[in-house]
Amino acid sequence: MDTSEPMTDEDLAEIEALANAATPGPWYVRRLDDDFAMSLVAISTAPDTGLGERWPDYDHYEIVAATLVQHPRYVDVADERWDENAQFIAEARHEVPRLIAEIRRLRELLAIADQDLGEA
Repeated sequence: MDTSEPMTDEDLAEIEALANAATPGPWYVRRLDDDFAMSLVAISTAPDTGLGERWPDYDHYEIVAATLVQHPRYVDVADERWDENAQFIAEARHEVPRLIAEIRRLRELLAIADQDLGEA
């Protein structure tokens, strides 16, 4: 991805399509723990209860993604930012559509301003 190029309307539409195709939000960070997924840090459609539930006491259908599964070591990023990554992913579900809407709103304002300048 070349970040030096301006984002086109088509780029925004592609990002919006990705967001629309994803599991509906809101998403939350969940901390779960069991013999199969020790210290699981997950992104979920249900809020964290603070109880660190063990399987099968949580609904696996609520889990969207995981940023840490230590035993066995399925998911364990080298920089140990699993909590930060989980928070980013969970917030992105809400914030990406907001950013798209804000870009479109600002573009509309710029178009109006350009039109006003052209008429002046």
